[in-house]
Amino acid sequence: MQRHSPLILLLGYALLCTLPCLPGCGEPKGLSAEDQRAIHSLLEQQRLAWNNGDLDGFMAAYEPTKELVFTSGGRIRRGWQVTREHYRQRYGQDQATMGELDFEILEIQELGADGAIVLGRWHLSATPEAGAGIFSLGLHRGPLGWRIVHDHTSALAPGPKTSTAP
Repeated sequence: MQRHSPLILLLGYALLCTLPCLPGCGEPKGLSAEDQRAIHSLLEQQRLAWNNGDLDGFMAAYEPTKELVFTSGGRIRRGWQVTREHYRQRYGQDQATMGELDFEILEIQELGADGAIVLGRWHLSATPEAGAGIFSLGLHRGPLGWRIVHDHTSALAPGPKTSTAP
């Protein structure tokens, strides 16, 4: 059995520890331009479906699982069907009751190789449920492409507009 000097072992260990720190090694690569376009497209399709009174088209952006998490109004809801039912009860499922949805995507952050967080503002008009607020969406890339797996939406408090700057 060949023995290695402690210095050789220490140098080998040091090299293994520094490999992840070398340029291009172990650094997040960021979302590709294609990923960015796909996420923007998914959310634009969702917005258009809402504005056409197409609740099922709007829900197509969500991962159709029981694990979907949707939070709003201080409540946590779990599951695609539960989320759909919440939207249906609150906004109906036609153009006359759903109103006009618009939103602004503020940023998209990579979250691992197949994940992203989208931060944005929403505005809903032309409905008794009109309002505005912010959202953060957790998206996952899976067999169906990019889909929302976690939606946290909050409404701005009524009253004078307040700054949302960080």
